[in-house]
Amino acid sequence: MRSTDTLPMSESPYLTNQLLIAMPSLADDNFSQTVTLICEHTPQGALGIIINRPMSMNMGEVFDQLELNCADTAVSTQPVFRGGPVQPDRGFIIHRAGALWNSTLVISDSIHVTTSRDILESIAAGHGPKPMQMALGYAGWEAGQLEAEMAQNSWLTVAFNEHILFDTPYEHRWQAAASLLGVNLATLSTAAGHA
Repeated sequence: MRSTDTLPMSESPYLTNQLLIAMPSLADDNFSQTVTLICEHTPQGALGIIINRPMSMNMGEVFDQLELNCADTAVSTQPVFRGGPVQPDRGFIIHRAGALWNSTLVISDSIHVTTSRDILESIAAGHGPKPMQMALGYAGWEAGQLEAEMAQNSWLTVAFNEHILFDTPYEHRWQAAASLLGVNLATLSTAAGHA
């Protein structure tokens, strides 16, 4: 067992199961005004999925490419999100814990990310997890990189909140996530600094 396993979450140096909120000063086109669910953060680095950047593609197009039939219009018209710049052809389904799938990353007791085809087959057949969100690609940070960006005031963090992901329209997620901290992003300066 790692020593951090016994620390309360607020004292852990790792950000798994946190939402990473881009500060207004973050000018990187890949991450400007994004909210990212941190799926894994260890001494070796971090992996996250951006949850507020819809693509022009919807789930129906994914099912078509995989030759899966989906009769549920609400599911077929659901947007697919740009999860990050790394491996943009790899799909990730973020969903509540429940059934077992062939390849799932457990983020917490309540939220999982699955990358195997069996979950898409189940969703298309009307038996998959609800609610869920699909993203293509992910965001990755090498060892120490995310910590350095945090020290440069590039990000805010807050504990993952299902309401932000599953109930909040994507265009409001950036401010809604910051609001969990009592922060209005419109009033923050775009200049970074340290006290």
